[in-house]
Amino acid sequence: MLGIESYLFDCCPQRMDSLPDAIVQSILSHMSNAKDVASCICVSKRWKDSMPYLRSLYFPRNLFDNLTGGNTPDNIVRQMLQSILQLEELVVYCPFTSAGLASWLSNLGSSLRYLELRMDNLVEHQSCVDIPSKLDCIGAAWNLESLKLWGVLMVHSPKWDIFQKLRNLEIVGARLEDLALADALRACPNLTQLLLLGCEGLRSVSIELPQLEQCKLDFYGLGNCSLSLTSPKIEFLEVQGCSWIRARETQCLRNLSIANNSGRVYMVDLGKLVALEYLSIRGVQWCWDAISKMLQLASEVKHLYMKVEFTGDFEALLPFPEIDFVEFFNCHPKLQKFDIHGAMFAALCQKNSLRNVDSSFVIPCLEEVIITVRSPLNAEQKMSTLESLVKYGKNLKKMTIKILQMKSSHSSADDFFEDICRFRYMNRKIVSIE
Repeated sequence: MLGIESYLFDCCPQRMDSLPDAIVQSILSHMSNAKDVASCICVSKRWKDSMPYLRSLYFPRNLFDNLTGGNTPDNIVRQMLQSILQLEELVVYCPFTSAGLASWLSNLGSSLRYLELRMDNLVEHQSCVDIPSKLDCIGAAWNLESLKLWGVLMVHSPKWDIFQKLRNLEIVGARLEDLALADALRACPNLTQLLLLGCEGLRSVSIELPQLEQCKLDFYGLGNCSLSLTSPKIEFLEVQGCSWIRARETQCLRNLSIANNSGRVYMVDLGKLVALEYLSIRGVQWCWDAISKMLQLASEVKHLYMKVEFTGDFEALLPFPEIDFVEFFNCHPKLQKFDIHGAMFAALCQKNSLRNVDSSFVIPCLEEVIITVRSPLNAEQKMSTLESLVKYGKNLKKMTIKILQMKSSHSSADDFFEDICRFRYMNRKIVSIE
Protein backbone atom coordinates (compact mmCIF):
# COMPACT_ATOMS: atom_id res chain seq x y z
CA MET A 1 0.00 0.00 0.00
CA LEU A 2 2.77 2.43 0.97
CA GLY A 3 4.65 1.46 -2.21
CA ILE A 4 1.65 2.47 -4.37
CA GLU A 5 1.32 5.74 -2.48
CA SER A 6 5.03 6.53 -2.93
CA TYR A 7 4.82 5.82 -6.66
CA LEU A 8 1.75 8.00 -7.13
CA PHE A 9 3.23 10.99 -5.35
CA ASP A 10 6.94 10.77 -6.17
CA CYS A 11 6.77 9.68 -9.81
CA CYS A 12 3.54 11.08 -11.15
CA PRO A 13 1.81 13.34 -8.61
CA GLN A 14 -0.50 14.77 -11.25
CA ARG A 15 -2.11 11.35 -11.70
CA MET A 16 -3.42 11.36 -8.14
CA ASP A 17 -5.86 14.14 -8.96
CA SER A 18 -7.04 12.32 -12.06
CA LEU A 19 -8.02 9.14 -10.20
CA PRO A 20 -11.79 8.65 -9.90
CA ASP A 21 -13.22 9.01 -6.40
CA ALA A 22 -14.26 5.37 -6.39
CA ILE A 23 -10.62 4.26 -6.91
CA VAL A 24 -9.34 6.45 -4.08
CA GLN A 25 -12.08 5.18 -1.79
CA SER A 26 -11.34 1.60 -2.76
CA ILE A 27 -7.64 2.00 -1.95
CA LEU A 28 -8.37 3.50 1.44
CA SER A 29 -11.00 0.86 2.20
CA HIS A 30 -8.25 -1.78 2.30
CA MET A 31 -6.68 -0.07 5.30
CA SER A 32 -7.82 -0.80 8.85
CA ASN A 33 -4.97 0.11 11.21
CA ALA A 34 -5.95 3.44 12.78
CA LYS A 35 -2.37 4.71 12.72
CA ASP A 36 -2.05 4.09 8.97
CA VAL A 37 -5.43 5.68 8.30
CA ALA A 38 -4.49 8.77 10.29
CA SER A 39 -1.27 9.09 8.27
CA CYS A 40 -3.03 8.68 4.93
CA ILE A 41 -5.69 11.32 5.52
CA CYS A 42 -2.86 13.85 5.96
CA VAL A 43 -1.61 13.14 2.43
CA SER A 44 -4.24 15.14 0.62
CA LYS A 45 -7.76 16.50 0.92
CA ARG A 46 -9.00 13.76 -1.37
CA TRP A 47 -7.70 11.09 1.00
CA LYS A 48 -9.33 12.86 3.91
CA ASP A 49 -12.63 13.19 2.05
CA SER A 50 -12.58 9.44 1.39
CA MET A 51 -12.33 8.51 5.07
CA PRO A 52 -16.14 8.24 5.52
CA TYR A 53 -16.06 5.20 3.22
CA LEU A 54 -13.86 3.08 5.49
CA ARG A 55 -15.37 -0.29 6.37
CA SER A 56 -12.94 -1.53 9.05
CA LEU A 57 -10.90 0.14 11.79
CA TYR A 58 -8.35 -1.41 14.17
CA PHE A 59 -6.78 0.26 17.22
CA PRO A 60 -3.65 -1.65 18.40
CA ARG A 61 -2.81 -2.24 22.04
CA ASN A 62 0.00 0.33 22.42
CA LEU A 63 -1.31 2.95 20.03
CA PHE A 64 -1.77 5.66 22.67
CA ASP A 65 1.11 4.84 25.03
CA ASN A 66 2.87 8.15 24.33
CA LEU A 67 -0.22 10.31 24.10
CA THR A 68 0.35 13.99 25.02
CA GLY A 69 -1.64 17.20 24.95
CA GLY A 70 -4.37 16.21 27.39
CA ASN A 71 -6.36 14.22 24.84
CA THR A 72 -7.70 10.75 25.73
CA PRO A 73 -7.94 7.51 23.76
CA ASP A 74 -11.73 7.65 24.15
CA ASN A 75 -11.94 11.04 22.41
CA ILE A 76 -9.50 10.16 19.62
CA VAL A 77 -11.36 6.97 18.78
CA ARG A 78 -14.69 8.80 18.92
CA GLN A 79 -13.47 11.53 16.53
CA MET A 80 -12.28 8.97 14.00
CA LEU A 81 -15.51 6.99 14.21
CA GLN A 82 -17.62 10.12 13.76
CA SER A 83 -15.92 10.64 10.39
CA ILE A 84 -17.08 7.28 9.05
CA LEU A 85 -20.51 6.73 7.57
CA GLN A 86 -20.98 2.95 7.55
CA LEU A 87 -18.29 1.24 9.63
CA GLU A 88 -18.78 -2.54 9.58
CA GLU A 89 -15.85 -3.81 11.67
CA LEU A 90 -14.31 -2.30 14.82
CA VAL A 91 -11.38 -3.85 16.71
CA VAL A 92 -10.13 -2.07 19.84
CA TYR A 93 -7.17 -3.44 21.82
CA CYS A 94 -6.12 -0.12 23.37
CA PRO A 95 -7.48 0.89 26.81
CA PHE A 96 -10.93 2.52 26.90
CA THR A 97 -13.71 3.32 29.35
CA SER A 98 -17.32 2.26 29.41
CA ALA A 99 -18.37 5.87 28.73
CA GLY A 100 -16.13 5.93 25.67
CA LEU A 101 -17.49 2.62 24.39
CA ALA A 102 -21.06 3.82 24.88
CA SER A 103 -20.42 6.95 22.83
CA TRP A 104 -18.72 5.02 20.01
CA LEU A 105 -21.47 2.45 19.63
CA SER A 106 -24.22 5.08 19.75
CA ASN A 107 -22.56 6.86 16.81
CA LEU A 108 -22.08 3.70 14.74
CA GLY A 109 -25.77 2.78 14.78
CA SER A 110 -26.84 -0.30 12.86
CA SER A 111 -23.90 -0.51 10.43
CA LEU A 112 -21.52 -2.33 12.82
CA ARG A 113 -21.40 -6.06 12.11
CA TYR A 114 -18.08 -7.21 13.64
CA LEU A 115 -16.90 -6.04 17.06
CA GLU A 116 -13.76 -7.17 18.90
CA LEU A 117 -12.76 -5.61 22.24
CA ARG A 118 -9.97 -6.11 24.74
CA MET A 119 -12.04 -5.45 27.86
CA ASP A 120 -9.31 -5.58 30.55
CA ASN A 121 -11.87 -5.69 33.37
CA LEU A 122 -11.04 -8.99 35.05
CA VAL A 123 -10.30 -7.18 38.33
CA GLU A 124 -13.63 -7.06 40.10
CA HIS A 125 -13.47 -3.53 41.50
CA GLN A 126 -12.98 -2.05 38.03
CA SER A 127 -16.39 -3.23 36.90
CA CYS A 128 -18.02 -1.60 39.92
CA VAL A 129 -16.60 1.79 38.96
CA ASP A 130 -17.99 1.69 35.44
CA ILE A 131 -21.75 2.34 35.29
CA PRO A 132 -23.05 1.15 32.91
CA SER A 133 -20.50 -1.62 32.52
CA LYS A 134 -18.60 -2.23 29.32
CA LEU A 135 -20.62 -5.41 28.80
CA ASP A 136 -23.90 -3.51 29.12
CA CYS A 137 -22.74 -0.96 26.54
CA ILE A 138 -22.27 -3.67 23.92
CA GLY A 139 -26.04 -4.08 23.81
CA ALA A 140 -26.23 -0.88 21.74
CA ALA A 141 -24.60 -2.73 18.81
CA TRP A 142 -27.75 -4.73 18.20
CA ASN A 143 -26.97 -5.53 14.55
CA LEU A 144 -23.77 -7.49 15.26
CA GLU A 145 -22.94 -10.71 13.42
CA SER A 146 -19.70 -11.43 15.30
CA LEU A 147 -18.59 -10.45 18.82
CA LYS A 148 -15.14 -11.21 20.28
CA LEU A 149 -14.20 -10.21 23.82
CA TRP A 150 -10.86 -10.52 25.66
CA GLY A 151 -10.34 -10.24 29.43
CA VAL A 152 -13.98 -10.31 30.54
CA LEU A 153 -15.54 -10.17 34.00
CA MET A 154 -19.10 -11.47 33.75
CA VAL A 155 -20.34 -12.12 37.27
CA HIS A 156 -23.60 -10.25 36.65
CA SER A 157 -25.95 -10.81 33.73
CA PRO A 158 -25.27 -8.28 30.94
CA LYS A 159 -28.16 -5.97 30.12
CA TRP A 160 -28.57 -7.06 26.52
CA ASP A 161 -31.60 -7.27 24.32
CA ILE A 162 -31.69 -10.02 21.72
CA PHE A 163 -28.87 -10.12 19.16
CA GLN A 164 -30.91 -11.66 16.37
CA LYS A 165 -28.14 -11.56 13.76
CA LEU A 166 -25.23 -12.62 15.98
CA ARG A 167 -23.70 -15.82 14.60
CA ASN A 168 -20.27 -15.89 16.24
CA LEU A 169 -19.46 -15.28 19.93
CA GLU A 170 -15.91 -15.61 21.28
CA ILE A 171 -14.87 -14.91 24.88
CA VAL A 172 -11.19 -15.40 25.77
CA GLY A 173 -9.78 -15.08 29.28
CA ALA A 174 -12.83 -14.57 31.48
CA ARG A 175 -14.21 -14.92 34.97
CA LEU A 176 -17.82 -16.00 34.67
CA GLU A 177 -20.77 -16.98 36.81
CA ASP A 178 -23.19 -19.68 35.67
CA LEU A 179 -26.30 -17.47 35.61
CA ALA A 180 -24.54 -14.56 33.90
CA LEU A 181 -23.27 -16.80 31.09
CA ALA A 182 -26.66 -18.44 30.69
CA ASP A 183 -28.38 -15.04 30.34
CA ALA A 184 -25.74 -13.85 27.86
CA LEU A 185 -26.26 -16.94 25.69
CA ARG A 186 -30.03 -16.50 25.82
CA ALA A 187 -29.51 -13.07 24.25
CA CYS A 188 -27.75 -14.78 21.31
CA PRO A 189 -30.29 -17.41 20.20
CA ASN A 190 -29.00 -17.83 16.64
CA LEU A 191 -25.33 -18.52 17.25
CA THR A 192 -23.65 -20.95 14.89
CA GLN A 193 -20.17 -20.63 16.49
CA LEU A 194 -19.35 -20.36 20.20
CA LEU A 195 -15.87 -20.16 21.70
CA LEU A 196 -15.15 -19.83 25.44
CA LEU A 197 -11.42 -20.08 26.15
CA GLY A 198 -9.62 -19.75 29.48
CA CYS A 199 -12.84 -19.25 31.44
CA GLU A 200 -12.94 -19.75 35.20
CA GLY A 201 -15.58 -19.66 37.91
CA LEU A 202 -18.11 -21.92 36.18
CA ARG A 203 -19.65 -24.94 37.89
CA SER A 204 -22.65 -25.91 35.77
CA VAL A 205 -23.00 -24.82 32.14
CA SER A 206 -26.18 -25.29 30.15
CA ILE A 207 -26.19 -24.39 26.46
CA GLU A 208 -29.37 -24.50 24.37
CA LEU A 209 -28.65 -23.09 20.92
CA PRO A 210 -30.63 -24.70 18.08
CA GLN A 211 -28.41 -23.30 15.29
CA LEU A 212 -25.03 -24.01 16.90
CA GLU A 213 -22.60 -25.88 14.62
CA GLN A 214 -19.17 -25.30 16.19
CA CYS A 215 -18.44 -25.09 19.92
CA LYS A 216 -15.09 -24.88 21.73
CA LEU A 217 -15.09 -24.71 25.54
CA ASP A 218 -12.01 -24.43 27.77
CA PHE A 219 -12.71 -24.10 31.51
CA TYR A 220 -10.03 -23.35 34.10
CA GLY A 221 -10.18 -24.57 37.69
CA LEU A 222 -10.54 -27.93 39.38
CA GLY A 223 -11.87 -29.67 36.29
CA ASN A 224 -15.19 -30.49 37.96
CA CYS A 225 -17.57 -28.46 35.80
CA SER A 226 -20.68 -30.05 34.33
CA LEU A 227 -21.91 -29.38 30.80
CA SER A 228 -25.32 -29.86 29.23
CA LEU A 229 -25.51 -29.12 25.51
CA THR A 230 -28.69 -29.09 23.43
CA SER A 231 -27.78 -28.21 19.85
CA PRO A 232 -29.11 -30.61 17.20
CA LYS A 233 -26.93 -29.12 14.44
CA ILE A 234 -23.61 -29.37 16.30
CA GLU A 235 -20.80 -30.60 14.03
CA PHE A 236 -17.64 -29.64 15.96
CA LEU A 237 -17.37 -29.92 19.75
CA GLU A 238 -14.25 -29.45 21.85
CA VAL A 239 -14.52 -29.50 25.66
CA GLN A 240 -11.77 -29.10 28.27
CA GLY A 241 -12.28 -29.06 32.05
CA CYS A 242 -15.60 -30.89 32.51
CA SER A 243 -16.27 -33.99 34.62
CA TRP A 244 -19.86 -34.54 33.50
CA ILE A 245 -20.91 -34.03 29.88
CA ARG A 246 -24.37 -34.52 28.40
CA ALA A 247 -25.20 -33.90 24.74
CA ARG A 248 -27.96 -36.14 23.45
CA GLU A 249 -28.53 -34.58 20.02
CA THR A 250 -25.31 -35.53 18.25
CA GLN A 251 -26.46 -36.97 14.94
CA CYS A 252 -24.53 -34.30 12.99
CA LEU A 253 -21.36 -34.37 15.12
CA ARG A 254 -18.27 -35.00 12.99
CA ASN A 255 -15.42 -33.80 15.23
CA LEU A 256 -15.36 -34.43 19.01
CA SER A 257 -12.60 -33.70 21.53
CA ILE A 258 -12.97 -34.17 25.29
CA ALA A 259 -10.15 -33.44 27.74
CA ASN A 260 -9.71 -32.80 31.43
CA ASN A 261 -6.21 -31.79 32.49
CA SER A 262 -7.08 -31.02 36.14
CA GLY A 263 -9.84 -33.39 37.25
CA ARG A 264 -11.53 -36.66 36.32
CA VAL A 265 -14.07 -37.40 33.64
CA TYR A 266 -16.85 -39.28 35.41
CA MET A 267 -19.67 -39.35 32.88
CA VAL A 268 -20.16 -38.82 29.15
CA ASP A 269 -23.78 -39.07 28.04
CA LEU A 270 -23.99 -38.65 24.28
CA GLY A 271 -26.47 -39.60 21.61
CA LYS A 272 -25.65 -41.64 18.54
CA LEU A 273 -22.43 -40.62 16.79
CA VAL A 274 -23.30 -41.86 13.32
CA ALA A 275 -21.45 -39.01 11.56
CA LEU A 276 -18.36 -38.92 13.80
CA GLU A 277 -15.05 -38.91 11.92
CA TYR A 278 -12.59 -37.63 14.53
CA LEU A 279 -12.51 -38.43 18.26
CA SER A 280 -9.94 -37.24 20.79
CA ILE A 281 -10.08 -38.17 24.47
CA ARG A 282 -7.35 -36.81 26.77
CA GLY A 283 -6.70 -36.37 30.45
CA VAL A 284 -4.99 -37.77 33.51
CA GLN A 285 -7.88 -39.95 34.73
CA TRP A 286 -11.17 -41.11 33.21
CA CYS A 287 -13.64 -43.53 34.73
CA TRP A 288 -13.53 -46.71 32.67
CA ASP A 289 -17.28 -46.58 32.07
CA ALA A 290 -16.83 -43.21 30.35
CA ILE A 291 -13.97 -44.50 28.18
CA SER A 292 -15.71 -47.71 27.17
CA LYS A 293 -18.93 -45.85 26.37
CA MET A 294 -17.06 -43.39 24.17
CA LEU A 295 -15.34 -46.22 22.28
CA GLN A 296 -18.66 -48.01 21.87
CA LEU A 297 -20.45 -44.93 20.52
CA ALA A 298 -17.60 -44.04 18.17
CA SER A 299 -17.91 -47.15 16.03
CA GLU A 300 -17.82 -45.10 12.80
CA VAL A 301 -14.78 -43.00 13.70
CA LYS A 302 -11.97 -42.60 11.16
CA HIS A 303 -9.34 -40.84 13.31
CA LEU A 304 -8.98 -41.78 16.98
CA TYR A 305 -6.63 -39.99 19.38
CA MET A 306 -6.33 -41.44 22.91
CA LYS A 307 -4.13 -39.97 25.63
CA VAL A 308 -5.62 -40.90 28.99
CA GLU A 309 -3.05 -41.93 31.59
CA PHE A 310 -5.19 -43.76 34.15
CA THR A 311 -8.66 -45.01 34.91
CA GLY A 312 -10.42 -45.51 38.27
CA ASP A 313 -13.62 -44.13 39.77
CA PHE A 314 -12.07 -42.53 42.84
CA GLU A 315 -8.69 -41.33 44.11
CA ALA A 316 -6.79 -44.47 43.15
CA LEU A 317 -5.09 -44.27 39.76
CA LEU A 318 -5.60 -47.61 38.01
CA PRO A 319 -4.28 -49.00 34.71
CA PHE A 320 -6.62 -49.78 31.85
CA PRO A 321 -8.21 -53.24 31.87
CA GLU A 322 -7.29 -55.70 29.13
CA ILE A 323 -8.71 -54.90 25.70
CA ASP A 324 -9.24 -57.58 23.09
CA PHE A 325 -7.27 -56.64 19.96
CA VAL A 326 -9.66 -58.31 17.50
CA GLU A 327 -12.81 -57.03 19.16
CA PHE A 328 -11.48 -53.46 19.26
CA PHE A 329 -10.72 -53.27 15.54
CA ASN A 330 -13.85 -55.16 14.54
CA CYS A 331 -15.87 -52.57 16.45
CA HIS A 332 -14.10 -49.74 14.59
CA PRO A 333 -13.98 -50.99 11.00
CA LYS A 334 -13.58 -47.52 9.42
CA LEU A 335 -10.60 -46.47 11.54
CA GLN A 336 -7.92 -44.96 9.29
CA LYS A 337 -5.63 -43.17 11.75
CA PHE A 338 -4.97 -44.31 15.33
CA ASP A 339 -2.93 -42.11 17.70
CA ILE A 340 -2.45 -44.20 20.84
CA HIS A 341 -0.56 -43.35 24.03
CA GLY A 342 0.90 -45.48 26.81
CA ALA A 343 -2.11 -46.71 28.83
CA MET A 344 -4.31 -47.65 25.88
CA PHE A 345 -1.41 -49.33 24.07
CA ALA A 346 -0.61 -51.31 27.22
CA ALA A 347 -4.25 -52.43 27.43
CA LEU A 348 -3.98 -53.86 23.90
CA CYS A 349 -0.77 -55.68 24.87
CA GLN A 350 -1.96 -57.82 27.75
CA LYS A 351 -1.49 -61.57 27.99
CA ASN A 352 -4.77 -62.48 26.31
CA SER A 353 -5.27 -59.43 24.07
CA LEU A 354 -4.32 -61.38 20.93
CA ARG A 355 -6.04 -64.65 21.80
CA ASN A 356 -8.75 -64.22 19.13
CA VAL A 357 -6.41 -63.39 16.25
CA ASP A 358 -6.63 -65.91 13.39
CA SER A 359 -5.81 -66.05 9.70
CA SER A 360 -9.16 -64.58 8.66
CA PHE A 361 -8.75 -61.45 10.76
CA VAL A 362 -7.99 -58.18 8.95
CA ILE A 363 -7.87 -54.48 9.85
CA PRO A 364 -9.46 -53.14 6.64
CA CYS A 365 -9.00 -49.34 6.61
CA LEU A 366 -6.11 -48.55 8.97
CA GLU A 367 -3.48 -46.45 7.16
CA GLU A 368 -1.50 -44.74 9.92
CA VAL A 369 -0.65 -45.60 13.53
CA ILE A 370 1.17 -43.38 16.00
CA ILE A 371 2.18 -45.22 19.18
CA THR A 372 3.73 -43.65 22.27
CA VAL A 373 5.64 -46.16 24.41
CA ARG A 374 6.63 -45.18 27.95
CA SER A 375 7.51 -48.47 29.66
CA PRO A 376 9.45 -51.66 28.84
CA LEU A 377 7.00 -53.76 30.88
CA ASN A 378 5.38 -56.62 28.95
CA ALA A 379 7.90 -56.05 26.18
CA GLU A 380 7.19 -59.39 24.50
CA GLN A 381 3.44 -58.72 24.31
CA LYS A 382 4.04 -55.20 23.05
CA MET A 383 6.23 -56.47 20.26
CA SER A 384 3.55 -59.02 19.34
CA THR A 385 0.97 -56.25 19.13
CA LEU A 386 3.22 -54.11 16.92
CA GLU A 387 3.79 -57.07 14.62
CA SER A 388 0.06 -57.79 14.49
CA LEU A 389 -0.71 -54.20 13.47
CA VAL A 390 1.67 -54.52 10.53
CA LYS A 391 0.57 -58.05 9.61
CA TYR A 392 -3.20 -57.54 9.70
CA GLY A 393 -3.33 -53.87 8.70
CA LYS A 394 -3.52 -54.58 4.99
CA ASN A 395 -3.58 -50.88 4.04
CA LEU A 396 -1.11 -49.67 6.66
CA LYS A 397 1.21 -47.10 5.12
CA LYS A 398 2.89 -45.54 8.16
CA MET A 399 3.67 -46.53 11.74
CA THR A 400 5.44 -44.07 14.03
CA ILE A 401 6.74 -45.36 17.37
CA LYS A 402 7.49 -42.60 19.89
CA ILE A 403 9.76 -43.53 22.79
CA LEU A 404 8.83 -41.14 25.62
CA GLN A 405 10.74 -40.96 28.94
CA MET A 406 11.28 -44.72 29.06
CA LYS A 407 13.53 -45.34 32.07
CA SER A 408 14.63 -48.53 33.78
CA SER A 409 17.26 -49.51 36.31
CA HIS A 410 18.10 -52.71 34.47
CA SER A 411 18.71 -53.82 30.92
CA SER A 412 15.04 -54.46 30.02
CA ALA A 413 14.62 -50.99 28.54
CA ASP A 414 17.72 -51.42 26.36
CA ASP A 415 16.58 -54.87 25.23
CA PHE A 416 13.11 -53.56 24.40
CA PHE A 417 14.55 -50.66 22.44
CA GLU A 418 16.78 -53.07 20.50
CA ASP A 419 13.69 -55.14 19.66
CA ILE A 420 11.91 -52.01 18.40
CA CYS A 421 14.93 -51.07 16.28
CA ARG A 422 15.03 -54.56 14.82
CA PHE A 423 11.29 -54.37 14.11
CA ARG A 424 11.79 -51.01 12.43
CA TYR A 425 14.58 -52.44 10.25
CA MET A 426 12.41 -55.37 9.16
CA ASN A 427 9.57 -53.00 8.23
CA ARG A 428 11.55 -49.90 7.25
CA LYS A 429 9.14 -48.88 4.49
CA ILE A 430 6.40 -48.40 7.04
CA VAL A 431 7.91 -48.02 10.53
CA SER A 432 9.83 -45.05 11.94
CA ILE A 433 11.08 -44.27 15.46
CA GLU A 434 11.01 -40.94 17.24
